[in-house]
Amino acid sequence: METISGLTNWKLTVRREKDCVRILRAVTCDRKAILPDALFGLPVTALADYALAPDTEGDAGENVRVLGGAEDGEWDNRSLTDLTLPRFLQDIGDYAFMNLRALETLRFYDDLRNTGRAGFINCRSFSRLELTRRGPRQGPALASFVQNLRQELDVTVLNADGSMLRLIFPEYIEDYTENSPGRYFQLRISGRGYAYHNVFRDRALSVPDYDDLWPEYIARAHDEDCALRLAYCRLRWPSGLGRQAGEGYGAFLRANLGRALSHALAERDTRGLKMLLELGEPEPGVLDEALSEARGLQLTEATALLLEKRREQPAAGRRRCFDL
Repeated sequence: METISGLTNWKLTVRREKDCVRILRAVTCDRKAILPDALFGLPVTALADYALAPDTEGDAGENVRVLGGAEDGEWDNRSLTDLTLPRFLQDIGDYAFMNLRALETLRFYDDLRNTGRAGFINCRSFSRLELTRRGPRQGPALASFVQNLRQELDVTVLNADGSMLRLIFPEYIEDYTENSPGRYFQLRISGRGYAYHNVFRDRALSVPDYDDLWPEYIARAHDEDCALRLAYCRLRWPSGLGRQAGEGYGAFLRANLGRALSHALAERDTRGLKMLLELGEPEPGVLDEALSEARGLQLTEATALLLEKRREQPAAGRRRCFDL
């Protein structure tokens, strides 16, 4: 077995091909793990079927040990919460991440073309995608992931020009009901998230289509916490945001300013907190509650911002009386 140094710990079974490497099996003991971009001087371009799924055996190949620091857990992928895929990866096999129940975040690059089938079966904690783009052209991977997942997704897009986009895709439910006399199944979709998960044109994300869904989403039954996260992220990272859509998100956050301030503090997002304080004038009680939260979390900069905002507000003193 060849041993190499890397960023995190892996036991890999690989196959060298003419100008690339295919990972047949990958097992880590780390909670946050980064698959190597290259092996033997060749780019890693493919993950085989069931490549990271626990309790599966990959095809026979060449064994490689990657040393990346202390070994803190069992070698079974069950503790893996955050996975970064190789930079030059193009193909993911079927069921590649099946049964990774602790997995929350997947980070990948826009070279990815094929995401495989049913990759996230039994990934019950999965909720975050982070895409890094290396050029202006959008690849199809983001559409493949988002359109095939029904849960709420927190998606971050890091653009090649340094800008950032963060979008919340609300969940929806698919329910298959058997029609016994007709011997067929009826598909019922509930939840406003279905439209959000399909804001792609020719497999490319359409931000205007995403923003156009907000008025109808907020007008009908919806998850209030999800709506808050959606509006907050859209104003906090406003790439491609139009004036009218921005006003709609802003009106919602002003009407829910206390909860929005609490969300920014929980995220430890000082810039987001500043945005909210500029967006609306919080009631004294709301501001005091936010101050208490900031102090409890030991957020020094956030506490200073909130104190400055309170000093700007008129003092609630006694009513003055003038006798002539």
